[in-house]
Amino acid sequence: MPSIQKNWFAIYTKPRNEKKAYDLLVEADIETYLPLVKTLKQWSDRRKWVEEPLFKSYLFVHISKKEYYKVLNVNGVVRFITFEGKAVPIPENQINAIKQFINEGEELLDNTEDFEVGDEVEVIRGAMNGLRGRLISVKKKQKVKIEIDAVAQSIYLSIPKSFLKKI
Repeated sequence: MPSIQKNWFAIYTKPRNEKKAYDLLVEADIETYLPLVKTLKQWSDRRKWVEEPLFKSYLFVHISKKEYYKVLNVNGVVRFITFEGKAVPIPENQINAIKQFINEGEELLDNTEDFEVGDEVEVIRGAMNGLRGRLISVKKKQKVKIEIDAVAQSIYLSIPKSFLKKI
């Protein structure tokens, strides 16, 4: 019996519904990935570490073609990320790179290269190695924000300057 071809797809959820949609997708037996990062939140009376989605309003699903509508029928899911009207598969190595990025954390090194907003850059270290994007902003001394065009959508990543080189 031939194995069913499954691909990763990005889906857009209602705002602040990532975790709820994730739980419902898992409950529906759909392989789902929600990249979470720990963030220190400040309230007026306390500070607390919370887990937040790395990409706001986005989840990743690993599905076959016949599961497409099953995903869309889950409460909280708005739509698939599409290009020219078709859901675009995300290569497995990019999903693995995100998973590795979440698991590794960051290692900051000095980078003497001068970056300017608009520069085309490539990630040369860490889990996102090989990804290319456009520099959006330089934050503090060692952090930059880059835009990566994946499936015709922009995903913004905050990444150490030492992980980048100009293209």
